[in-house]
Amino acid sequence: MSSAALQREDLSIQGLLGGHGVLQSVPRTPLEWVSLIRHGIPAQAVESLARMIQLTQAELAGSLGIPERTLARRKREGLLNSEESAKVVRLARVVERAEEVFEDLDVALDWLKSPNAALCGATPMSLLDTDIGAESVLDTLGRIEHGVFA
Repeated sequence: MSSAALQREDLSIQGLLGGHGVLQSVPRTPLEWVSLIRHGIPAQAVESLARMIQLTQAELAGSLGIPERTLARRKREGLLNSEESAKVVRLARVVERAEEVFEDLDVALDWLKSPNAALCGATPMSLLDTDIGAESVLDTLGRIEHGVFA
């Protein structure tokens, strides 16, 4: 496997969340993801995601809409609940999609962290704590990919 392919694999949702070593399994279908989310993903996945996307715990907590103290407690307990798991997977999905569109993780992260006129001046990262916000970010990424926005 080439280094570009390996890097691309690491930027998949699974890779962002720590891969097989953290998740204990690698979901291959949406229904397998649903099962994993319902069961709860390991708290280590949060640390892996924060490290991969270069966010502090405070920034990550804000993007997820989960209090920092709750994240710290989950780290001790070892497992996120289903709602928290869904938020973490949603963030990883958006990061994966942004990297696909921009073809560079650093450019994708800069875009996610910068105010965006198409999103009424909000940073895409600040909208990911809700489903509708995440859909708006994904829609904007799709428009960028298809040349509607620069």
